Amino acid sequence: MVNLEEFYCCVDDFCQTFIPLWHQQLIENGLLKRHREASLSLSEVMMILILFHMSHYRDFKTFYIKYVKQHLKADFPGLVSYTRMLTLKKRALIPLCAFLSSRKAKTQGIAFIDPTKIAVCHNLRIPRHRVFEGVAQRGKTSTGWFYGFKLHLVINDCGELLAVKLTTGNKDDRHPVKAMVKGLTGCL
Repeated sequence: MVNLEEFYCCVDDFCQTFIPLWHQQLIENGLLKRHREASLSLSEVMMILILFHMSHYRDFKTFYIKYVKQHLKADFPGLVSYTRMLTLKKRALIPLCAFLSSRKAKTQGIAFIDPTKIAVCHNLRIPRHRVFEGVAQRGKTSTGWFYGFKLHLVINDCGELLAVKLTTGNKDDRHPVKAMVKGLTGCL
């Protein structure tokens, strides 16, 4: 894989600059909410999510229980249970997308755009799903129906990210293209 410490420092430095700016932009609804601090920091949650996407595991539960809880206990001393980690994933969604956007490469000519589904649960469990309730939506791809989000990526011919956009599952694939290709040069 990658050097865990170097990569964590990169994610943590991003979080230290992004989180205060992000909290300044948030609009409050007037209700007082308790913001309980987790034993895992936001940068640690983001790091675990990035490691999952870089791993060979197909589902997050197996990755977290069999790999993170057993092999990365020394690197992440404040590990939480799997169910608590699912709620922490929701907090890390916007900072993770912003981190991916900050790591974009320069355009070099040819670019490819492709959406992929991010299903948050099986279709039979949609009525009982609570983690992304009110945020995720039903959508359809060429492989069938799903409940979750769509991740739209623009990559160059070297496989480097040029643009990233996360939309709900029910958005048309052509909808975010105009905003994503703004500022890009070359062939799409």
